[in-house]
Amino acid sequence: MTKPLDKSPRLRLGKGPLGFIHTVGNLRGIFGALAEELLPNLDVKHVVDEALLKDAIAEGEVTSEIEARLAAHVAALSQSGTDTIMVTCSSMGQAVDRIAAKTDFPVLRVDAAMVDKALRIGKRIGVLATLRTTMTPTVDLVRRRSNGDASVKVEAYLCEGAFEALKAGDVARHDELVGGGLRRIEPLVDVVILAQASMARVVAGLGTASRPPILSSPRLAVQAFVQ
Repeated sequence: MTKPLDKSPRLRLGKGPLGFIHTVGNLRGIFGALAEELLPNLDVKHVVDEALLKDAIAEGEVTSEIEARLAAHVAALSQSGTDTIMVTCSSMGQAVDRIAAKTDFPVLRVDAAMVDKALRIGKRIGVLATLRTTMTPTVDLVRRRSNGDASVKVEAYLCEGAFEALKAGDVARHDELVGGGLRRIEPLVDVVILAQASMARVVAGLGTASRPPILSSPRLAVQAFVQ
């Protein structure tokens, strides 16, 4: 059984450095810049292991072997003096919960602050993802953070082909597919959450007129340490 989910609006940093574990290489720069902006006096360490996500996609899930490799990164960061760790891959979310239950320091999901903010905005939650491996843990997190509130409804949409386009360097196609997904679910929801941190930059190019709020995880995740 996992530990109870922390519903407090502010996370507590330990005395050591903050560690990030990434499964997409460019997220190191995104989270590094956010930490420098919002946590300028804190040392930050990064681990990048793209094979974790690649293998999860190939398997269709995060297997026990993949989870063990993620846990090894957590242990290595801890042994290096890091006492607060955030995993920036939402596909790893349920594995992060299980790892956190076995540790005596914070091991955090990147999407928790985003989901909590969405639940404060409304009851109809749109979940937009570009990977099947991300959809299930994100929807599960919404249901868990809502504490079983039956009035909370989830509208989930998978942008088929968007992740593959991004990996192939076709950013325009990725953004087109994500934009199409948004148009599909926006009329049905009070708020949209982007299930992957890699989707965050798409929001910058969108207008706000007549749109429900669209939330992405990176800035909200780091802001949770300083609010």
